[in-house]
Amino acid sequence: MSDPTRPPGPKIIAIANQKGGVGKTTTTINLGAALAEQGAKVLVVDLDPQGNASTGLGIDADSREYTTYELLLEEIDLDDVVQATETQNLSIIPATVDLSSADMELISNEKRSFMLHDALRQRAMDTYEFDYILIDCPPSLNLLTVNAMVAAHSVLVPLQSEFFALEGLSQLMLTIREVRQTANPNLRIEGIVLTMFDMRNNLSSLVEQDARDNLGELVFQTRIPRNVRVSEAPSYAMPVLSYDPASKGADAYRALARELMQNQARVAA
Repeated sequence: MSDPTRPPGPKIIAIANQKGGVGKTTTTINLGAALAEQGAKVLVVDLDPQGNASTGLGIDADSREYTTYELLLEEIDLDDVVQATETQNLSIIPATVDLSSADMELISNEKRSFMLHDALRQRAMDTYEFDYILIDCPPSLNLLTVNAMVAAHSVLVPLQSEFFALEGLSQLMLTIREVRQTANPNLRIEGIVLTMFDMRNNLSSLVEQDARDNLGELVFQTRIPRNVRVSEAPSYAMPVLSYDPASKGADAYRALARELMQNQARVAA
């Protein structure tokens, strides 16, 4: 039962696709930065043992003493695990390879699917006043991804604009349906965002048409272009909005953030 004395919590969005290389982490980092640029307070939760979101937001390995592993499996003070980034209004709970063993350790816990849900809703989270929490999921439909979906209000799916892009989507949709039936009946699909879109390539347009024919309004109007600045930014440990604010990639993520906020306002109305 919800506590009427607590302020409304942040919107929690899991960014998921079991296929690797689709721009999932890139979308998490840059959507987070774009929302922060709009004045929202944003927390990124790095739930991928590769820790790429942490690296991409400038958290080096030596600064990851406490991570999502401790958040899930140990009692830890949020002040120890939530870290500020160089981007104003954007914080992160980082990850390391230790997280790869969390699946096995969670199996024996009867609340194994709800560990992240409970961690992100503890009363101590209220003091941060986050507007959004973005969860960067691993590229698989494992127990970590299920934790993210149980914790989230919605799932945002990056979809690479390449051949066979829609092939793996049915399994992801099935997992979302199962989570709705067993643990989180209010989970919804935030939308599908086309990534690595190349307007010069007929295949990108065909994938877009296929996606819109099959998924309709679930597909965001904003498309994320294939852009060298977006690809370069992580190697400088910063979002593309900081690395090259005037680039087409930065503008696309700003547009995505605005569209997301408009969708959220419609849902709340």
